[in-house]
Amino acid sequence: MTTNGMTPLFDLETLRKEAKSYTDELGLLGQDILSVAQFDKELLERIFLRAREMREMVELNGSCDLLRGKVLTCLFYEPSTRTSSSFISAMERLGGSVIPITQGVQFSSVAKGESLADTVRVLEQFCDVIVLRHPELGSAKIAADYASVPVINAGDGPGEHPTQALLDLFTIREEIGTLDGLNVVMVGDLRYGRTVHSLTKLLLQYKVNLRFVSPEILRLPLNIMNQVIDAGVDARETHDLSEVIEKADVLYVTRVQKERFADLTQYEEVKNYFEITPEIMSKAKSKMIVMHPLPRVGEIHYAVDSDPRAAYFRQVKNGMYVRMALLAGVLGRA
Repeated sequence: MTTNGMTPLFDLETLRKEAKSYTDELGLLGQDILSVAQFDKELLERIFLRAREMREMVELNGSCDLLRGKVLTCLFYEPSTRTSSSFISAMERLGGSVIPITQGVQFSSVAKGESLADTVRVLEQFCDVIVLRHPELGSAKIAADYASVPVINAGDGPGEHPTQALLDLFTIREEIGTLDGLNVVMVGDLRYGRTVHSLTKLLLQYKVNLRFVSPEILRLPLNIMNQVIDAGVDARETHDLSEVIEKADVLYVTRVQKERFADLTQYEEVKNYFEITPEIMSKAKSKMIVMHPLPRVGEIHYAVDSDPRAAYFRQVKNGMYVRMALLAGVLGRA
């Protein structure tokens, strides 16, 4: 069909054929990703399969045009290197483009008093998906309530960090070969550590034993511990890493987060509470892994990096593959 003798900009039949290439194999098309509660074991397995496919594609070709024409906005109200870079790399390797708002948010319209709701409603005019990091608990849900494009939670204060938990679970699966029958030890800031909160919730779907190691003021929040107990998981808290290190299959270490402390005196008291050293590692199994969401600030000594059981940098790379899988699923590309 033509208008005024001119060739139309869009051919309807071509658009129909192209639409058939949009699939929803993960069941995530157009969805927000706000919490690990959205993921059951079946969906996790599909995501992990897709992440492996993404890894193969990157290793063979480096990138593809799967999301060509799609735009992602990285809206980070808190500093980030790993998560923002991971999402940007994931989107660009899929052929999409990125609006990176990862610095200077304090100098933007936010400084003029603009609400989060209005900010996302403005930004959605330019993009197809928004990745949000915000210091306030529940902020991702607020953004999703107002946005008409999918919102992916990249950390909402002490709340959740669902994509980190997914990549953590994927790393355990790839490194050890299973997610069942494992002894998982979580060490460090369990109170404010949103990565610990999200990973713990995901692990409740598997047959695992959980050990939580922290100083008293950084214990796992009671509401999450109650979920662990209700799930019937073998769990125990301790202040002494030496009690549990010998049986650990996974040692998940987190930094003590200075930015979460209102009283810096308390931070100074616990900042060096745990340090993973070669001496500590000598007590661990020969086949186990050490993980960390990074950044680290001394809780894992650099001398541990050369240990083949140190998986934290492989963990970072896995994050790109998992986020590639999620972006393709949310934007409906197979």
